[in-house]
Amino acid sequence: MPMGASSPEAVIETRGLRRLFKSRKRTVEAVVGVDLTVTSGEIFGFLGPNGAGKTTTLRMLATLLPPSGGSATVVGFELAHHPDQIRERIGYVGQAGGADREITGRDELVFQGRLYGMSRPQAQQRAGELIEMLELEGAADRRVSTYSGGQKRRLDIGLGLVHDPQLLFLDEPTTGLDPQSRARVWDEVRRMHERGTTIFLTTHYLDEADALCDRVAIIDYGKIVAEDTPEQLKRAVAGDVVTLSVEGDQQHALDVLARQQFVRESRLEEGSVLLYVDRGEEAMPAILRLLDSAGLRLKTIGLHRPSLDDVFLRQTGRSLREAAA
Repeated sequence: MPMGASSPEAVIETRGLRRLFKSRKRTVEAVVGVDLTVTSGEIFGFLGPNGAGKTTTLRMLATLLPPSGGSATVVGFELAHHPDQIRERIGYVGQAGGADREITGRDELVFQGRLYGMSRPQAQQRAGELIEMLELEGAADRRVSTYSGGQKRRLDIGLGLVHDPQLLFLDEPTTGLDPQSRARVWDEVRRMHERGTTIFLTTHYLDEADALCDRVAIIDYGKIVAEDTPEQLKRAVAGDVVTLSVEGDQQHALDVLARQQFVRESRLEEGSVLLYVDRGEEAMPAILRLLDSAGLRLKTIGLHRPSLDDVFLRQTGRSLREAAA
């Protein structure tokens, strides 16, 4: 087992990982004592709004940014002592990508392979495999500057996969892509997962984390506030979610409904009343009767099962969509 390895199943382990950024006027703690374990072969999602500490954590684990405190083991090596060995075994796809716009996608892939010590024939063969895998045959011999956003993102992923890494970091892999391109990138992530690659991805898209990830950690203001499978996180939010609005005073409606026995939690959010109830189908008629008795005229009402946004809202007091915006 390599030096620093703590478990054959753990691909990433962190304890108290911290990162400070200092300026003349103040010190900002971007990551505050993060504890994480990512196991072999899983897709692990880091979910949170922009500025929450996702990319900073990712860059530390990928050896691009030194931690200010704590410890981490990545692919069996201690981050503080063996960054070169870690880099040999990981792939990294940043938000901005790394492809040269003035050369072809094929040449970029071959060049990346050569950087990892492959002979030219080996690099050319690997480039061909990746071009086929990522369905870039029609674009491979054109300049990257001519690529669509989705094609460029798939090429970025290919550059991260050239050396067949044990662990792939994806930072906001679908930001700015149209729905069709997002779906193609999701397909590629699933294919990598099926081949046994461990994937650590950051995202602020709730549907992305829900659709792709085996486990999710929610980070807010540099701290992890929840961690589990998407399903378990949603089950932890009691019952169903009722969202409603009335004509006039929303606070009055909240006061009327919050004290009912079937309401477990309640709050105002974005001009609407949000209720967590035991059984939504049974609660809805009772809610309508109560509002009518209080002389409150209903404008809108909706019922849904808990989502990851409800999990984030419960943990932080605000919507992830609101925080991301």
